[in-house]
Amino acid sequence: MQYNLVRCLKQSNLEATMNPLRTLCVLGCLLAVAMGNTQSGSRSGRRSNSLDNVEQPSNWVNPRQVEELPNLKQVTLNKLQEMSLEEGATLLDNLYYLSQFNHVFQPDYTPEPSQIKGYIVGERGQRIEFNLNTLVEQVKRQQRFGDDEVTIFIQGLPETNTQVQKATRKLVQAYQQRYNLQPYPTNDYSSEDQRQRSSSEEQQTQRRQQNGEQDDTKTGDLIVIQLGNAIEDFEQYATLNIERLGEIIGNRLVELTNTVNVPQEIIHLIGSGPAAHVAGVAGRQFTRQTGHKLRRITALDPTKIYGKPEERLTGLARGDADFVDAIHTSAYGMGTSQRLANVDFFPNGPSTGVPGADNVVEAAMRATRYFAESVRPGNERNFPAVAASSYQEYKQNKGYGKRSYMGIATDFDLQGDYILQVNSKSPFGKSTPAQQQTGFHQVHQPWRQSSSNQGSRRQ
Repeated sequence: MQYNLVRCLKQSNLEATMNPLRTLCVLGCLLAVAMGNTQSGSRSGRRSNSLDNVEQPSNWVNPRQVEELPNLKQVTLNKLQEMSLEEGATLLDNLYYLSQFNHVFQPDYTPEPSQIKGYIVGERGQRIEFNLNTLVEQVKRQQRFGDDEVTIFIQGLPETNTQVQKATRKLVQAYQQRYNLQPYPTNDYSSEDQRQRSSSEEQQTQRRQQNGEQDDTKTGDLIVIQLGNAIEDFEQYATLNIERLGEIIGNRLVELTNTVNVPQEIIHLIGSGPAAHVAGVAGRQFTRQTGHKLRRITALDPTKIYGKPEERLTGLARGDADFVDAIHTSAYGMGTSQRLANVDFFPNGPSTGVPGADNVVEAAMRATRYFAESVRPGNERNFPAVAASSYQEYKQNKGYGKRSYMGIATDFDLQGDYILQVNSKSPFGKSTPAQQQTGFHQVHQPWRQSSSNQGSRRQ
């Protein structure tokens, strides 16, 4: 007996007693019980700031929770933002576990390339707009594009949400400062934002200038692909065709290297939320087509994958680029605690959220905010981290391995899970060396930008 969850949810009356979705879910829950797991699932255990827990059938939802689930059309980012952190995480957990029964979510939502908009930040800071069909042609018109560093940010959630909009804006501003670009004119600042723009991260830059410190700026080009703006509701979010979208973007990257002569050694691909998985597939597609790997892929709070293709692995994985790093700020909320990269960072340990985040959307967007802070010249070492398996282990100085930095300055030779502390408000980085550890590898290797990490200039 097979049912498609998306089709069920498209029916107008989800409150009917014999709802096929609920029937299927109840049967699934009973099956989990029949498998012999008599222990009740403990969410607090699963969110215990430890990476040693494994998802068990005992964590699946019960029939009462199925009855309380809302229509997918009612699940929006703004709705999740109105919920408490735990309420939003519980709802997403339940939807995720239900999606795993019989592959009821099918990855069949693929927006047309013409629907996926974006922009290049020009030399004067202006937005040069494109859609995926016209991206390469727009890049060709830019003088000196790809002479140094090329950063491509794939936005994974719609900017109609204020948290997403703010995080994206902070990241773009940080790269404008890093690349010595001028901020483009915009009217999306509130009066409160205007007052705060000279505070937090900007104040740090001012202090550095007063102390005579040199900024670690370099030239580069920034492309923003607004994939998230093509996602209108949770149904599209859950059924996003990660493989197809990744292939489309990967093919565009191949065109950039072949027709615009942008070497793959200088391309840094960044994806937030579901776009982190799209970035991973794009990296694999690029390698399939060229035989070469991109320099780096960074995942900013990569999400759970609700709709998975059958008999095929999908999503981000180490090996999708020469170096893959991930920042998990909502591991048990909108994100995932799954190890996906060469190095996975868990600020304040794997948990539902991070300090100062009141809901799952804000928690998910903190990964983008943290990375943006590290991009600003002078802030590259704001997030010292230590290899550890839990926040408790970190606090007890029982970490292991070399210490490094989360963000733009992450060493490319890192492997494993790293834990660090963050502040609840901006600036989020502790900006201080990590505590001395009692593990075997106690010697701190100072941060350096090795020659292997540098993007080669195009000759």
